[in-house]
Amino acid sequence: MSFNRLFLFSVVLVMTACGPDPQSSDSTTVSNAITESTKPVSYQDVEWTELMPKEDLEALLQPPDEVMNIPDGSEMDQLSSQMSNAIAQANDSRYQQALSSTNVVEAFNNQHIRIPGFIVPIDFDDKQRTIRFFLVPYFGACIHVPPPPPNQIILVDYPQGLRIDELYDAFHISGLLKTSLFQHQMATSAYLLEAASVVPYIETPQ
Repeated sequence: MSFNRLFLFSVVLVMTACGPDPQSSDSTTVSNAITESTKPVSYQDVEWTELMPKEDLEALLQPPDEVMNIPDGSEMDQLSSQMSNAIAQANDSRYQQALSSTNVVEAFNNQHIRIPGFIVPIDFDDKQRTIRFFLVPYFGACIHVPPPPPNQIILVDYPQGLRIDELYDAFHISGLLKTSLFQHQMATSAYLLEAASVVPYIETPQ
């Protein structure tokens, strides 16, 4: 018998022999519940590519020639048209599948995370504050250029609302992440983030 099992067995024997006092047990349970509820939440910093299954990431890192041949420095509206045409002409079915993939990384379900990104407003409250939005990894996604894959778009619920002065401002969002599919006329998302904090993005020195 290992030390760990022996120790656990000894603890169980002691607890059984002594017998817990009901009143003491209840107070301990309440105390533990209060402690757990007041314990500060720790948020894990997450990179966007971590939300994408390995197979999808590998496919997107090897785009077909039609996509690679788009000239650098194209204007935003030209880039959107060129990207759409190039993707439509691409013969790489695996690449096409990755672009529309709703596959998620289940390990992130119900995890507290913090992630940077750009906001695409969806719903507003009566004070014109954004209360629901898409979070995307780069500026212009879903607006000027084709949307990212659904597993690279997060639907964010933020009931307290946020006033956004400029869409090109980046933010850090902290909250509880869930795997949940949401379809909207603008885009489809494969994750839902119940936001606890939305703050301007500040790059951390390396």
